[in-house]
Amino acid sequence: MHIKQIIIQGFKSYKDQTIIEPFSPRHNVVVGRNGSGKSNFFAAIRFVLSDAYTNMGREERQALLHEGTGPATMSAYVEIIFDNSDNRFPTGKDEVVLRRTIGLKKDEYSLDKKSATKTDVMNLLESAGFSRSNPYYIVPQGRITALTNAKDPERLQLLKEVAGTRVYEQRRQESKKIIEETDSKRSKIEELLNYIEERLEELEEEKEELKNFQDMDRERRCLEYAIYHREQLDLKRQLNEMDELRERGVHGSNQQNKLFKDDAERITKIELEIAELQGKIDLLNVEKRELDEDMQEQIKAHAQIELVLKDMEDTARQNRETKKRREIELRAIELDIQKKETELEQTIPSYINEVNQEAQLKEELEDAELKRQALYAKQGRSSQFRDRGERDAWLRKEIQEIDRTVMTQQQQANDLESQISNLIQSIERVSGEIQNTRNKLEQRKVNLEEMVNQFNELKAQRDKLTDQRKELWREDAQLDTKLINAREQWKSNERALASSMDKKTNNGLNAVKRIVEQYRIKGVLGPLYELVDCTDPNKWTAVEVTAGQSLFHVVVDTDDTATKVLEVLNREQSGRVTFMPLNRLRTKTLEYPESNDKVIPMMNVLKFDKAHTKAIEQVFGRSIICIDLNVAAALAKSHDLDGITLDGDRVDRKGALTGGYLDVRRRRLEAATNLKKWRKEYQDLDNRAKDVKNEITHIFYYSISL
Repeated sequence: MHIKQIIIQGFKSYKDQTIIEPFSPRHNVVVGRNGSGKSNFFAAIRFVLSDAYTNMGREERQALLHEGTGPATMSAYVEIIFDNSDNRFPTGKDEVVLRRTIGLKKDEYSLDKKSATKTDVMNLLESAGFSRSNPYYIVPQGRITALTNAKDPERLQLLKEVAGTRVYEQRRQESKKIIEETDSKRSKIEELLNYIEERLEELEEEKEELKNFQDMDRERRCLEYAIYHREQLDLKRQLNEMDELRERGVHGSNQQNKLFKDDAERITKIELEIAELQGKIDLLNVEKRELDEDMQEQIKAHAQIELVLKDMEDTARQNRETKKRREIELRAIELDIQKKETELEQTIPSYINEVNQEAQLKEELEDAELKRQALYAKQGRSSQFRDRGERDAWLRKEIQEIDRTVMTQQQQANDLESQISNLIQSIERVSGEIQNTRNKLEQRKVNLEEMVNQFNELKAQRDKLTDQRKELWREDAQLDTKLINAREQWKSNERALASSMDKKTNNGLNAVKRIVEQYRIKGVLGPLYELVDCTDPNKWTAVEVTAGQSLFHVVVDTDDTATKVLEVLNREQSGRVTFMPLNRLRTKTLEYPESNDKVIPMMNVLKFDKAHTKAIEQVFGRSIICIDLNVAAALAKSHDLDGITLDGDRVDRKGALTGGYLDVRRRRLEAATNLKKWRKEYQDLDNRAKDVKNEITHIFYYSISL
């Protein structure tokens, strides 16, 4: 007998499957560098053949598994194939395959590819010479050195172990112990026999008493039967009465539940109406505040107009007073004019006479002057000069003066001509400038008119923008109020939905949202309640009861995505979440009964994206909504489906009945539907509010640019 082959996988440093062969039937030597796995190879053989690895804890088991990069190793095994040609193992086969598999929680043996117990394996090894009483068929490292350094008593014990004599000593001690136990049991048996004999005597006496008792008991049972029969009849009658009362009570309870449900729905509607009215009140308050501001502006404008009107009245009164003063002054001036005209009429005749006299005197003076000149002319030139030379000198002097006068006049004439030409040129230039100035003035008048028109247009546009900005301000204030109301409704339904689940699930869902945003993990589609809609409130109870806790399961595209999220979730210990990978879900094609007034497949009342069909069918595919339990029971049995009523009573396809009272005020699906509704409305209002604020900012800067 010798080892032919060893197969190791996952054990210590052997991660992948390792096959070691062939082995010599005589001697085999394993050599290698430090860290090459020689000790682990030897430990693998001891792992199968010796008792060194028994009663191990979790950490010791973990130490035997391979530890390295990549996926963690969950189990390992070592398989040894023996050459049994000498039939040392009493199996009747030429080969014996012995394997031991170990994990964090399991430890299994297999013999010739079949599962075996540890006791069977140890007995087989002992039959082949691997005796636990002689553990020196495997000599580990350091054992030889310990034997050489051992003392004489220790060596004696070693020789006994090697020779196998310790087995007989142990058996002798065990035999002595068995003999002592046998003596003890024999004494106890004798005591028991004595007790039995005494007990037999007592039983003989009790036998007679028992016979009397049986006779009396027979008579008693006859009487009891008669009494019980009469009581049974009374109880049947009472049960029938109670069944009738129960049916009436169930009917009344259903009526009360229906009334309670209607009242709860009315209360919910009233609360929603109150919230809407409160929102309208807030909007009206905002409008009132804006109208008050407009009224204040109108009051200011009215006050300004009154002041202008008062100033105009004061000005008109002053003008009237001034007019009266001017009229008085005018009458006084007219009187003065009349007086002056009267005086002028009296003075004009005398003035005319004086003027005529002046003209006559001037004529007389001119006549006298002419006479005087004529007399001078008659007098002669000779009388003015003493001789001819003096006359010639005077004449030359006169001629020179006349020549100078002529030259001066000629020079003045030339100067006047040049001045006239310069003046003509200046006049022409000034006329051109005047014409250009007139043209520019006309163009400026046209430009001024255009600018006035443009100014009026811009002013009208500015007024229009101002009105538009006021409307936007009013809408912005209304949107702020609506946003507050929508946010309150959103958070209220979010709290209601959170209160309908346990704390760990709520923490887990919140953690999943945070992890997806933080690590940007794609493929997380969200909880199931966000992926499905039911528009009919009458069917909310049936859908919610069918889904149960599955409403809070998170749908992902693949199991790899779920693993990524789950690793972070487990590392942070943020809660508990169940994932539904679409690539792992398998659905079957079901045959539904024909939809009518009494039965509706639940898939027909749900709205969802086709990409999420597998997840929806996994939860709701086998459910049908029935009018009552009788129809649900019949269809569940005939079509292998789960039937559920609108009140939440359910008949499982295996025959189980569930149901009872459900608090309609804490319906998860209603809270989820309202949560999605108010969250979408809040997002729409928020986007509109941002657009309005951007429009207000744009109008403000545009008004400034105008």
